[in-house]
Amino acid sequence: MNNQKLIAQFQSLARSTKWELTNKIDLQFNNHHSQGMVRIGDLFYLSSVELIEKPAGFDKPRLGYDRTPGKGIGHLFVFDIQGKLVQDILLGEGDIYHPGGIDFDGDKIWVPVAEYRPDSESIVYKVDPTTMKAEEFFRVPDHIGGMVRDGQDGKLTGNSWGSRKFYKWDQNGQLLLVKENSSHFVDYQDGQYAGEGKMILSGISELAHSSSGNSKPYELGGLALIEMNTLNTIHEVPITEFSPQGHVITRNPVFLENAGQELRLYAVPDDDRGSLLIYETCNLNNKR
Repeated sequence: MNNQKLIAQFQSLARSTKWELTNKIDLQFNNHHSQGMVRIGDLFYLSSVELIEKPAGFDKPRLGYDRTPGKGIGHLFVFDIQGKLVQDILLGEGDIYHPGGIDFDGDKIWVPVAEYRPDSESIVYKVDPTTMKAEEFFRVPDHIGGMVRDGQDGKLTGNSWGSRKFYKWDQNGQLLLVKENSSHFVDYQDGQYAGEGKMILSGISELAHSSSGNSKPYELGGLALIEMNTLNTIHEVPITEFSPQGHVITRNPVFLENAGQELRLYAVPDDDRGSLLIYETCNLNNKR
């Protein structure tokens, strides 16, 4: 992937950018509630949580928690371009079963797995895409919902529940920095290293409708380019394309790559029998 070109193309994105659905590939397995995705060659790696028992809220916080842990199974699904399941890698332990957004650094896939509640605990795994083996790397006393590895210095950046805080760790998993997220545009769900010390994050905001008769929130999607050293936002744009089930396409798993003079976006926004949706921009160099 041409990282310089990817960054330049991303910075050309605007509200007027048009996204065209170029392919829809139905997944031939139950993808449950998908979270993060990377493409490596001809294969896709998709993190997901299989929810067995939904967490239930407490009337008052108990032991620092606002809800029960629930029950579930963490997955890292591997599938091909036809949507056929190649491998199912199980991740997590006990109450720690919720994988988040993932990143591939050219060698390993980085997957945080957390409890399905804020202010909890996480295990950060690195997965070898060749052997399909997962190895625990370090633990975090908070819910980590996404992870990106800086290709320049090897440092790791993660975000908390709702992405309200950023964490930064060194190559050995030692905590270096905790910083409040200065952007309140969307909650980041997934991310990838874009090159030159920058990362691309994607996510959603659930916004209330003005009409009290519409109880279902409106999902506003968004993409952001962030400087990993300062954790400052360089460029961000809204996304308003929707899936067959009515979800904004940046709801959880997203992966971006070059497509000639345009950008290509892969997404799996729908739960259970979802589809891999492939979009391309069609006016990136003539956006105005």
